[in-house]
Amino acid sequence: MASNLRASSHCSGSSWTPNQNKTFERALAKYDQDTPARWHNVAKAVGGKSAEEVKLHYDILVKDLKDIESGRYPYPYPSGSSGITKLSTETSISPVK
Repeated sequence: MASNLRASSHCSGSSWTPNQNKTFERALAKYDQDTPARWHNVAKAVGGKSAEEVKLHYDILVKDLKDIESGRYPYPYPSGSSGITKLSTETSISPVK
């Protein structure tokens, strides 16, 4: 859940911007678990975070995912829903002049 991840980000001792989180995700994909000095490389990619901070952020992310997968937290949208509200066919949008 985004709210849990957001709360977890603050519990890790520092706040994480959306840009840092996206960079963190990309760095995790680039530097897999077999990469030597993985957390140092991820921290360098993110910028402004230590290897310890990114490792803690990762540990919290893994815990959140396990909690969601175990059913501890409900998924944010009903099954089969993307959470995006669809416009009805009756809705018209006027062009901007």
